[in-house]
Amino acid sequence: MAISAKLVKELREKTGAGMMDCKKALEACNGDLEASFDWLREKGIAKAAKKADRIAAEGLTAFVVDGNAAAIVEVNSETDFVAKNAEFQELVALTAKTIVNAKPQDVEAALQLDVEGKDLGTVIAEKSGKIGEKLSLRRFTVMTKNDDEIFGAYSHMGGKMCALVKASGIDEVKAKDVAMQVAAIAPQYIDRTAIPAEILEHERTVLKAQAMEENAKSAKPKPENIIEKMIEGRLNKNLKEMCLVDQAFIKDSDQTVAQYLGNGKVLEMVRFEVGEGMEKREENFAEEVAAQMRG
Repeated sequence: MAISAKLVKELREKTGAGMMDCKKALEACNGDLEASFDWLREKGIAKAAKKADRIAAEGLTAFVVDGNAAAIVEVNSETDFVAKNAEFQELVALTAKTIVNAKPQDVEAALQLDVEGKDLGTVIAEKSGKIGEKLSLRRFTVMTKNDDEIFGAYSHMGGKMCALVKASGIDEVKAKDVAMQVAAIAPQYIDRTAIPAEILEHERTVLKAQAMEENAKSAKPKPENIIEKMIEGRLNKNLKEMCLVDQAFIKDSDQTVAQYLGNGKVLEMVRFEVGEGMEKREENFAEEVAAQMRG
């Protein structure tokens, strides 16, 4: 199978591995991106526990807390210049407020919400025409809580990144600190009980292949029981990075988030970063990849 420069570029963005390593991985896996990511991990080239998608679109994220309800939204623009525009920022704030009040089920429903006699979709379209760029509501999450629970929220980099958490048994300061942790470190799960069994099994399979590859190249091969301990040790390390409560607390690395929480508990969390998961079109980079592949 011929491996395109676009595929190499995409795999490199996901893994941070070198271009030629990415090309080899894709060739070995017939162009399958997921399999190629695992191939690179098994070879010890890509060490990340998760695929770190590059950030693509421009725009802003924002949160709003209103009593026992809170919402976090992402609204996209075409350029960072517009993202800094006061009218655009007002639109994002209006969108978040409208959504937290109505609690729609999805984006389609949100765009139908009434905003002073117009639906939200029309308000966004009219603002697009005035500003001169395509603007769009990409996603949102609404949380609700009981009176004995608390929200924590944190916005970073001028709204490029936001996090929202719901917790119990902690005060406002700790709730905000936990939201800061979620924004900065991007945990995938609150704790290990939230990790799907298939994710755990996949992680263990990849780490086993990695350990076997290392052992095969070693001048002093290790016995199977030692290899199993290595695998479990690495799995435990990866799970600590994935799970919020197991991570080192961002303000005091001598304790974990769980230790900082004490008897408190995080019930829900969500983190938005502008454009995450979207493909970034970097034509110059793609041309560079293509040139190196031809060489």
